[in-house]
Amino acid sequence: MPSRPARSVVISPAQARRIWLRAQRLDETAPFGAGPEATRLATEQLGYVQIDTINVIERSHHHILFTRIPGYRREDLRVAQSVDKTVFEYWTHALSYVPTSALRFYLPEMKRHASEPTRWYAGADPADLRRLIRLVRKDGAISIRDIEEEEVEKDHPWASRKPSKRVLQLGFYNGDFAISARNGMVKSYELLDRHFGWEQRPRAATANQVNDYLIDRALRAQGLISLDSILHTEPGRKPALAQAIDSRVRRKLLVPVTIGNLEKPQFWARPETLEAIPGSGEPLTHILSPFDPLVIQRKRTSLFFGYDHLFEAYVPKAKRRYGYFALPVIVGEDIVAAIDLKTDRAERKLLIQNWTWVGAGEPGRHKTAIEEELARFEAFQLGP
Repeated sequence: MPSRPARSVVISPAQARRIWLRAQRLDETAPFGAGPEATRLATEQLGYVQIDTINVIERSHHHILFTRIPGYRREDLRVAQSVDKTVFEYWTHALSYVPTSALRFYLPEMKRHASEPTRWYAGADPADLRRLIRLVRKDGAISIRDIEEEEVEKDHPWASRKPSKRVLQLGFYNGDFAISARNGMVKSYELLDRHFGWEQRPRAATANQVNDYLIDRALRAQGLISLDSILHTEPGRKPALAQAIDSRVRRKLLVPVTIGNLEKPQFWARPETLEAIPGSGEPLTHILSPFDPLVIQRKRTSLFFGYDHLFEAYVPKAKRRYGYFALPVIVGEDIVAAIDLKTDRAERKLLIQNWTWVGAGEPGRHKTAIEEELARFEAFQLGP
């Protein structure tokens, strides 16, 4: 006899926001402490920290960490990646820093890519990759700047003019190379096994273990999860993820959740999460990267906060609403403004290009707190 569907718990939109903010550690002043260890802890809590090349202000990976680690220094990430090796780079929904403790869950994807490279790298000559592997094994880590070769015409706007960059990236996605260090956005490639000092690689996770990892990662970083939020860029995984969630619901490890009077999407949470929903706390102020985990899934941000973020860097200037690189600003439980910022490094100051009040944002209520956070943000932008 089939079991009855589990009864859904109804929570308010405000409660949903508080659960997510708690999971993101945006309701505490310094939840991870400081130093490289804080970088590791933050990355493990979030599951990944997205990397982006745009540097109108500080690049997204540093910005995301600074938002949660008040004493964060760029050097902390370098140490975590290249010395302690507690984080590594790989593709999640984009190129990201990922906790090394999760590496075995990425080994199956590396193996799959080696057998079925994506179209960007399918044209790379395997003989060239073998040659680069031998070169790195003999001489140590290399960057694209270490390779002298003739440039070729790009076949894609984001592609490199150097053929060997594509080969290096193929080896990276195949799991032959690890990005062992960064100098700005210039990456050094080392043999993956040598970078981590492995005599033998960890055992790759099974498909079911990867699905469990993805669910657990989302529960840790989001509190309330949906099929879309677990892995929003790979809809093909949804049936298997749905089965794994259903199994947890039957074992009472997860509870179906409805937000307000919304019938869809369906959410789930751990019972202990629903038993300890945070109340209203001190209204902390955060200037968020447009690639912050609280913003990157636009539909989820809109549903939880009633704010539709627009990333307008590639939109013609006349059609922009918020600005070229607008940053959402959260005060307490509300996104109240979107501020387009630019760092003038020559003049050593942070420029406000545009300031737009959104949602419940009011100058009289929020402007002073935001200006204080802008001053702290400027100091970080211009610091070491």
